[in-house]
Amino acid sequence: MTDEQMKFPIGKFTPPASYTNEDIREWIEDIRTLPGKLRHAIAGLNYQELDTPYRTGGWTLRQVIHHLADSHMNSITRFKLALTENNPVIKPYEEADWALLPDYRLPVEPSLKILEGIHQHFVALFESFTENEWSRTFVHPASGDTVSLIRGLGLYAWHSNHHLAHVTETVKKFKLKEEVKG
Repeated sequence: MTDEQMKFPIGKFTPPASYTNEDIREWIEDIRTLPGKLRHAIAGLNYQELDTPYRTGGWTLRQVIHHLADSHMNSITRFKLALTENNPVIKPYEEADWALLPDYRLPVEPSLKILEGIHQHFVALFESFTENEWSRTFVHPASGDTVSLIRGLGLYAWHSNHHLAHVTETVKKFKLKEEVKG
């Protein structure tokens, strides 16, 4: 896999021209299953393996997992703001700077627990949405884009699978090295 393929192992997010109920069901399922898939993917990894970058110049697996927790915490806040306010302007954050903070050196278990809780909340919200709620929006000030909650769902399902692929592809490399040694 090339460095560019490792950067975007499932491709870049491209929102569909229109959304179907099947899209919504699949994306909710992606959100529902991410914490378990992530936990399963890293089972048995040691501290050193978790501190391995998924690509040259990329985050370590540990940073990816902590990033997912931080990103999805921000996301659920954005969704709730859009549900309770009229087209709110959300607050962006410097994710690359967050990845350098001391809590990103912690074991990954606290972030896995955060993801489990957030994703339970996400699924409960998403499964209750009406068509009107899916069309509610927020504004991202960095891009100026108005984002519907249905597009946000697609984006965060992609985000989940994007970073899960960073982890699973790196774990495959570990297994290949073990096979070569063995």
